Amino acid sequence: MSKVITFGELLLRLSTPDFLKIDQATSVDANYGGGEFNVAVSLANYGIDTSFVTRLPKNDLGLTAKSKIRQNGVDDDLVIFGGNQLGIYFLESGTSIRASKVTYYRKDSAMATIQPGMIDWEHVFKDATWFHWSGVTPAISQSAADCCKEALEVASQMNLKISTDLNYRSTLWNYGKHCNQVMPELLQYSNVILGDLDTAYFMMGLEIPNPDYSNDDEVKRLFDRILSSSERLEMAAMTIRESVSASHQKIGGLLYVDNHLYRTKKQSVNHVVDRVGSGDAFMAGLIYGLQSYVNDYQKTLDFATFACCLKHTISGDTNRVSVDDVEALILGDKSARVKR
Repeated sequence: MSKVITFGELLLRLSTPDFLKIDQATSVDANYGGGEFNVAVSLANYGIDTSFVTRLPKNDLGLTAKSKIRQNGVDDDLVIFGGNQLGIYFLESGTSIRASKVTYYRKDSAMATIQPGMIDWEHVFKDATWFHWSGVTPAISQSAADCCKEALEVASQMNLKISTDLNYRSTLWNYGKHCNQVMPELLQYSNVILGDLDTAYFMMGLEIPNPDYSNDDEVKRLFDRILSSSERLEMAAMTIRESVSASHQKIGGLLYVDNHLYRTKKQSVNHVVDRVGSGDAFMAGLIYGLQSYVNDYQKTLDFATFACCLKHTISGDTNRVSVDDVEALILGDKSARVKR
């Protein structure tokens, strides 16, 4: 039986209700989320044994955050305590032609001040088969990047499958290192990556392409260069997103593996409830599909894409859908009729 470990920061999310701007709001909705945690929650909903590794302050906020991990069906036994602050982000949800805005308060958080040696990675990976991380963790501090490398070295030695969501966040890389000074070394350990071609080339310090995504030969050539950068890298995936407005998105996907490019045509999602976490929903769908639909890469990509689409209809960071929900949508049930 598979067991997935994810590693990252769990954040308190404070969002304005009813699409209000921050200067209009007199209250905020409190929730918890974070890229790698969101992946773990989706996988738990799909019946995958999942554990989340993070560092939390031992205060009311940290203890509440820890309880949210288990409430979402994810094992919290690998959480460590330390530091004084929980990472926070404020979300101003956009609508129609107004985009959403995120403001982070993560400096000096428990995860930003984590140090190598604090986590026993051999113990963490003892019964695991898969390790997932994202580009957010090495972005928050040098010590978090060092811990990420420490985890990757052990996961690789223990023959875990390793996946990465590139997740470039420009406002987080502010501790003196550029992402292309850190990410290329860390990506050498990964077997599966998720991220658009522009981001992948940017993180690897390569000239950023301007791809025609409708041209299979061109896309395959660009993916080939990424895969050739590491002997461990087996496949790369990306979402194709067309933003008609903040309230109307069209979502598709690409997966490149074994010299073959798989596509899922764009699906229209209108009206969008919450776009945050939709990439994590795609990542979790990809991990689930690779483990459950072995070698059926088209079905895997379809599952990831439709899971991403469904996340747009759900408030909060985490996707709250089941395998049956996603598969029903793949089979064409888009009626949204009441199920009785």
